[in-house]
Amino acid sequence: MAVKIRLRRMGAKKAPFYRIVVADSRYPRDGRFIDEIGYYNPLTDPVDLKVDTEKVQKWIQNGAQPTDTVKSLLKKAGI
Repeated sequence: MAVKIRLRRMGAKKAPFYRIVVADSRYPRDGRFIDEIGYYNPLTDPVDLKVDTEKVQKWIQNGAQPTDTVKSLLKKAGI
């Protein structure tokens, strides 16, 4: 089972809001997920990014692979 840390799109049309989730790579983008570890709102002027660092570190130690986009967001968050 390949576990990924990725973005799950929420919000209305033309107004995206993303949740950072841990999910099996076989599940659809907005489908079932294992754990929610944060959120990202690109529309606010200072970008709104909140991540639970303890959960992220726990999942990465357990073998979860962040996607490229999530990896760059985690670097911005200082993780």
